[in-house]
Formats: sequence, C-alpha cells, structure tokens
Amino acid sequence: MKKIHSFSVFILIITILVSACNKKQEVVKVEEVRPVKTLIVKTPSSGGIRNFPGRVDANKKAELAFRVSGKVQELLIKEGDLVNKGDLIAKLDATDFQISVNDKNALFTRASNDFKRGKKLIVDGNISKMDYDSLESKFLSARAELNLAKQQLAYTELKAPFTGTVAKRYIQNFEEIQAKQEIISLNDNEILEIKFDLPENLILRLKKIENAKREDTKYKDHIPVIAIFQSQTGKEYSLSFKEMSTKADASTQTFLATYTMPKPESIVLLPGMTATVKVDFSSVIDTDEIFYLPVSAVVADVDLQGTVWVVDEKTMQVNPVSVKVGTMKGNQIQIKEGVDVGLRIVTAGVPFLYKGLKVTLMKEAEQADDNLIHIRPVMHKGSKI
Repeated sequence: MKKIHSFSVFILIITILVSACNKKQEVVKVEEVRPVKTLIVKTPSSGGIRNFPGRVDANKKAELAFRVSGKVQELLIKEGDLVNKGDLIAKLDATDFQISVNDKNALFTRASNDFKRGKKLIVDGNISKMDYDSLESKFLSARAELNLAKQQLAYTELKAPFTGTVAKRYIQNFEEIQAKQEIISLNDNEILEIKFDLPENLILRLKKIENAKREDTKYKDHIPVIAIFQSQTGKEYSLSFKEMSTKADASTQTFLATYTMPKPESIVLLPGMTATVKVDFSSVIDTDEIFYLPVSAVVADVDLQGTVWVVDEKTMQVNPVSVKVGTMKGNQIQIKEGVDVGLRIVTAGVPFLYKGLKVTLMKEAEQADDNLIHIRPVMHKGSKI
C-alpha cells in the first residue's frame, strides 16, 4: 500500500515538472534609452562673433608727485574733483626754498658785479686772462645755482598737467612727504579705453584686409567692435581701435587689445568698471572655415575620415553621418562637409552610440559648453558603425 502511495506521488511530481517545461516563458524586453549631450549647428556667420569680458580705463592718466621733499602746506583738492590744466593741486611749505633762492641770488649778484668789472679791466690789460676766466666761471656757476634754486622753489607747487578728474588722493594735509611720492591720481575721462584679452587661437586666425585703401591699414581697423555695459544692457557703443600688444601675457597666454570711445552722456562710466566686448571677426576669419564642432563630437579614423551622430528629433533616434574634417583649434575641429545648419549633433559619449539608438536630450543647464580639452575618439580603419 505504501509502495502504491509513493509511486503516485512520484507520478504527480513528474507531471508538474513536464508542465513547467512545456509552458512558454514570457520575457519582457526593455528598450535602451540613453541621455545625450547635444548642440544645434548654427550658421557660419554666427561663428564669427565673440564676446569678451572688458574693463574700463582712462585714455589719459597720471600719478602726480612733487619733485622735492617737504611739508604739505595746502591740499586744495578732494577725490572726484574736476580740475583744469594748470590748476594748483597742492603746495609745500616754501620757507627753506625761498631762503635758498635769496642766498643764491646774493652770490650771483656779487659774481655778476665782479665779472662786469673784469670786462673793463681786461680791456686795459690790468688783469690777466686767467683772472678774467676765473671771474667769468664764478659768474656762470652762480647764475646756474640761482636758476636751480628758483626751479626748486617752483617745484613746491603741484599743478594739473591736463584737465581731468581726481581719481585717488594718497596723502593728507600737513604731511611730510618725500620727492616722487605719489600725491594724487588724475584721470581724463572724456575719452575712455576699453581693454580686453584676445586668445592665441583668434590672433592666429586673423588676416589683413585685402585691397585696403591705405597701405598702413591693418585688419584690426576693420573689425567691428562694440561695448555693452551692465547698467544699459540694451544699448551698444561702437569702439575705435587704439593698440594691441604683440607679446602674450606670461600667465594667461592672451594678447591685450585696447579700444577707445567718447564718454557717453547717458551713463556713468568710471575707470575700473566692467564691460562686455562683442567682436565680429566674420570679415577677417578665413573663408574656408565653415563649421566648428567639439572634438568630442567626431569619431575619426587614422585618415581623418570622420563621423558625427545626428539626432532625429521626430523619432529621437541617432544615426551616423559621414563628414569631412579639417584642422583642429583647441578643443574644436573644423567640419568642411557633411553637416548643415539646424542639425542636432551629439557632442559627448559618441563611441557608445549605435544606429537607431533611442536617446533623450539632457537638460539645458547640463548642456553648457564644455571647456575641457577632449581626446578625440578614434575609429580604426574597417570598423563598422
């Protein structure tokens, strides 16, 4: 009886196992969706406009100082005062300098009288030529010392060399100061300078304007440059080229460009304020440079046969597109053929993409321009997409 029961249990287990094996297993397949960083290809002309942080400075400025030491007797200006050319700014106690002038004047008067008598005596032969030369030498020396004393007295007054605004005052009244010690900083703010730094790669891409009207006309004179200020973001101010350094800054490897503009009436601009400088390089950048993409957006083989991945915004799938690449500049690579305005190109993680892959676009904040230097992904010859 026990044997029959055990056999029945065995048959039941076998039946369950067979049923389980014959039952179709349902497999749920999850479609892969990858978030990607992208950019939209813009028109070539938009690539010629660059924005740079600028700073305002005075076109004419000077740090004024006395040429002699002494005690400040009068300080006639305050910071922010407007002074005209020739106005008295400060004055030293001139007592000692006046005493020196009086002393040198007395010596000069004596030497002058002796020399006048010597002129008469030498005619009659009453003095030797050597004595006459000695009298003349003393006269000339006394005259020079008197002129020097008068000049030192004049240096006790500090006057404005040009019309301007007192930007900074470094001393107080009645101070003892040394010669060449800075007294005030004077700025002429009627003409302002806007200074900004140009990177090396842009300097290398600039070229001279062909068929210029004047032989000395340079490309710098033909680049439209405007300034925008924070207090008036909706208004643009045209700038005129002044100068550009030809030696790079040791720390930033940039070249300092200086432009000028008249002082505007509708806005207060002072040296030290900031500006945004917009430069249009369209007319001076080589015409064969059409599009530039981040190096990370291009997969290229050893022959520089490149591929970019384009997002179809209707299906949200990526597809490879062959492109003809050119030179590299920093973390950008030139695309000569294969892309058009308006295409959305994947700019990061391209080695991990495949045709038809579903993607989602990263948020706007996450798609900020990447300033890092990317290593270009290389697709070996014969590899399949």
